Amino acid sequence: QVQLVESGGGLVQAGGSLRVSCAVSGYIFSMLTMGWFRQGPGKEREFVATISWSGESAYSGDSVKGRFTISRDNTKNAVYLQMNSLIPEDTAVYYCAATANYRTSYFGHEYDYWGQGTQVTVSS
Repeated sequence: QVQLVESGGGLVQAGGSLRVSCAVSGYIFSMLTMGWFRQGPGKEREFVATISWSGESAYSGDSVKGRFTISRDNTKNAVYLQMNSLIPEDTAVYYCAATANYRTSYFGHEYDYWGQGTQVTVSS
């Protein structure tokens, strides 16, 4: 059974940085495309970033481009989201997701496995 467990969320002031992590078990991690999504209060789920199996390809959503960076460590079965220059609008529950069917993906419905989420709150 594939399990994704996020960690590292918390409260941070605007302009600060935070790194969230996602540990994966139950699958050959290097065969999984990973993604980060978020859902803010009263908002729809939003694509944040995706990274390919090998880490060679990575893409971010327009709202976080230049501030957030996705990375992975296939030796640790983990994916990370480094978030810099945080703004209050980044406040959301952040979810990691995995799929073995696409090299990279911006679309939540293309992911098969999801974590439980970690709360990130940015104060002004």
